[in-house]
Amino acid sequence: MVDKQYTSVLPDDAATLALAAAVARVCTAGLTVYLHGELGAGKTTWVRGFLHALGYAGRVKSPTYTLVESYPLATHQVFHFDLYRLNDVEELEYMGIRDYLRDDVVCLIEWPERGQPLLPPPDIDVWLEYGEPDGRLARVVAGSDKGRALLQQSMVE
Repeated sequence: MVDKQYTSVLPDDAATLALAAAVARVCTAGLTVYLHGELGAGKTTWVRGFLHALGYAGRVKSPTYTLVESYPLATHQVFHFDLYRLNDVEELEYMGIRDYLRDDVVCLIEWPERGQPLLPPPDIDVWLEYGEPDGRLARVVAGSDKGRALLQQSMVE
């Protein structure tokens, strides 16, 4: 049985995309994923891999200034949040954050610590760190029973 944590060395962007795709292939609606890491650590690359694995063919950009991008897909809707420029957690209330956090969508949230305490707990936490010499280190941690089941399924296939 796969533990509730998975770690990997990601030597390049292709490996980051592949890791995200492995999670996306088994995701279901009602999933909340937190993405952690410094600027440039690969959070948006991970989101791109996730969305492309679900069939989205368009450009994926970080919603740094808009706070959220919406991706309606065949299976469910995905909301990609980037809270880096959030000045006050109350801004999330003004944008109607509760309308986004539904059981029929997937929420991918970069810089989630800036949205606390208004965000739901994550099903999966993805930690991306700079590695040596040019790669990344990834740690994927289940934060719920649903996250544990998804990790077990995605990291074994």
